Parts: sequence; C-alpha cells; structure tokens
Amino acid sequence: MTPVREPLTLALPKGRILRQAAGLLAAAGIDPSVALGGSRKLLHELPGGDRLLLVKPVDVPTYVEHGIADVGLAGRDTLLERQRDLYEPLDLGIGRCRLVVAEPAAAPATLRRGMTLRVATKYPRLALAHYLRRGIQPEIIYLSGSVELGAVTQLADQIVDLVESGATLRENGLVEVETILPISTHLVVHPASLKLKPGRITALIDALRAAVEDARAEVVARG
Repeated sequence: MTPVREPLTLALPKGRILRQAAGLLAAAGIDPSVALGGSRKLLHELPGGDRLLLVKPVDVPTYVEHGIADVGLAGRDTLLERQRDLYEPLDLGIGRCRLVVAEPAAAPATLRRGMTLRVATKYPRLALAHYLRRGIQPEIIYLSGSVELGAVTQLADQIVDLVESGATLRENGLVEVETILPISTHLVVHPASLKLKPGRITALIDALRAAVEDARAEVVARG
C-alpha cells in the first residue's frame, strides 16, 4: 500500500528571496513556479495537496508560529528581531546580506559611554542590544521605510540596517561603521507540525539540505 503523502502549507516570502529559493524548493519536490508568474494570487494549491502562501518576508514567522503554515522561509534578521518560538533546522544560504551600523561620512559619531545617540532602524531590538553591549543607551527611532534618510536628514546620528552591496549607502553619503551580524534565509518549522507530520517535514529538511550542499558544491566547482 502506498503511504499517504502528508500535505504541507508553506509560507514563502514574495519577491527576490522566493526567486532565489525556487531551485532549492524544486529540488526538494515543491514546485514554486505557479507563484513566480504575474499572478496576484496569494494562496496557491499544488497538485498533491501542498499549499503556498505568499506573504511579506517579515510576516513569514507569524504565519508559521500561529500554525497557519507548517514551514516557511525567513531571514535571520526577522527571526532574531521577532524572537518567534520556531524550529530552525537549516540555513539555506540564500538572501545573503549583513546588518550594519552606518553613519554620514561627513559627520562621524564618536561613541563613548553615557553619550546621547539617536539611531534610526527597522530593527529596534537588535539595534538596542548592540549598543547596550557597548555601554551606550541610544534613543531608538523606528522607521519602516528608507532608513538611510534618517541619517541624511539628521533625524539620527547613525542607522542600523541591512546592506547587500552598500551602493545605497554610498549614493547617500553614508559609510559602514561595523557589521553587527551576517544575514541569510533560514527554513523555519512550526513545532507542532514537526510532531504531527514528522515524516514529510523530515524528508523536506533532508531534501533541502542536500539541495543546499549541491548548490555550494557547484559554486566551488565554478571556482
């Protein structure tokens, strides 16, 4: 008797990360092509019963934590900032960037204990922890849009934000001061789903791990 294939619901980030993850998902038996076209549909039913939820990257952990999705793909920045109760079995090695401190090149801040420092960021928890480790109690200014503008307009002395190439910083007269932590995309799993669907989820993790290792080997082979 052929075992029943347990359907999964996956919360996937819309945009660039999904395009980067497409090959890994396909190698693991999840075909995301239906979600990569021009459709505005946010929920896709796949043959075999799997479902894809297309959500904002910052919302992936929320859908998984509340059990709406069994698994998801989320950035390490979001996971650390939101501190969700999720199982994180695998770093997919995609969406690589870094969380950095940056400031105006023409107005560098001289950090010292007890100083008043205004910091603009989308990551208040991570930013606060970073400065407290240095003995500085900053005024955190939360921005949801272009954080660079916070420093350009002197709303803030420094910013904490994600950087990939650094081009946007340079174009706005900002320089990186230090890297807080490297960022990449992780597979996250709802703890209850792991207990209820252990066979399917374990198989997915193993398949994705193999796909990640193959991708790394291919990069090394290309030199």
